[in-house]
Amino acid sequence: MSTEGKPITSLAAVAYEAGKPLTVEEIIVDPPKAHEVRIRIKKTAVCHTDAYTLSGADPEGAFPSILGHEGAGVVESVGEDVTSVKPGDHVVALYTAECGKCKFCKSGKTNLCGSVRATQGKGVMPDGTSRFKNKKGETLLHFMGCSTFSEYTVVADVSVVAIDPKAPLESACLLGCGVTTGYGAAVKSANVQKGDTVAIFGAGTVGLSVAQGAQARGASKIILVDINDAKKKYMHEFGATDFVNPTKDLQNGQTIVEKLIEMTDGGLDFTFDCTGNVKVMRDALEACHKGWGVSVVIGVAASGQEISTRPFQLVTGRVWKGSAFGGIKGRSEMGGLIKDYREGSLKVDEFITNRRAFKEINDAFEDLHAGDSLRTVLDYTN
Repeated sequence: MSTEGKPITSLAAVAYEAGKPLTVEEIIVDPPKAHEVRIRIKKTAVCHTDAYTLSGADPEGAFPSILGHEGAGVVESVGEDVTSVKPGDHVVALYTAECGKCKFCKSGKTNLCGSVRATQGKGVMPDGTSRFKNKKGETLLHFMGCSTFSEYTVVADVSVVAIDPKAPLESACLLGCGVTTGYGAAVKSANVQKGDTVAIFGAGTVGLSVAQGAQARGASKIILVDINDAKKKYMHEFGATDFVNPTKDLQNGQTIVEKLIEMTDGGLDFTFDCTGNVKVMRDALEACHKGWGVSVVIGVAASGQEISTRPFQLVTGRVWKGSAFGGIKGRSEMGGLIKDYREGSLKVDEFITNRRAFKEINDAFEDLHAGDSLRTVLDYTN
């Protein structure tokens, strides 16, 4: 029986308020309108950004909403004027859209598309309304243009990409955020070159993906900086050469900046912040080499936080820059990442440390906070 054009009952995890566990329940998902796509999500993963929004620290966080932005599945139906995907296509949801027509897309300078940004930030579709409601009829908001914590979700056609159906969906979902963000930050945003030295603050999925990107580029030294020794076990698998725990591995009175400068004859060519901690962002910048060091901010800081350093750090040639989704354009470049994964040059499966049924989603958030896991992939079919 066709579901096209009809509301669908869907299992979902609803964030009713900040700081509370998600409520797993059945919701109603409306059919897609023009330039919209309804996807049956098969696999979704939990990312720190989901936990960050749920915590209440996110300035754009709004409730009640359906979180989740690392998801892959199959197109169930499409609205009018959708030409990029069709029912049955295997797809990845994209929180960074790519329309190809806006000022940003046409500039060739950025992957930040402006087509749906304003409405996406408000938790609604481009027409200003939601496709989700609970069984009481209450409207539920969208999240990051994806909302993959619902078995059926509706996204804008500029926020989804068809992928090779041979790629396992549990792996493809990780390319919707974490792996792509870190890997792209190294190879695209920073454009790390052979022989460069790199330090990465935060050894989670994003940080380790930066490491594998730096290794792919032939970096001579790749230092992971993390206060959790449990992450050390992952370093060699993803290409890091050194691991420094700032709470244990510094001399008396030594700062992490001094330690890194000592390890690299004057500082790093590139540093990456994957923590969202503004004090760490300063350390990352100041550990850069005078004259040419570049520090890339990937981590998202809490609402109201600001970064600071002495202007002299910048006058003497250090550069502070940011990276969203690794600088990757999701619709035009995802195919290349999937190809690299299938050919074995991009590690993805190695990040899956836990697998759970979707109904165990709150446990998946606990996995994330436990400190030694990387990604928990949730399966809707269990």
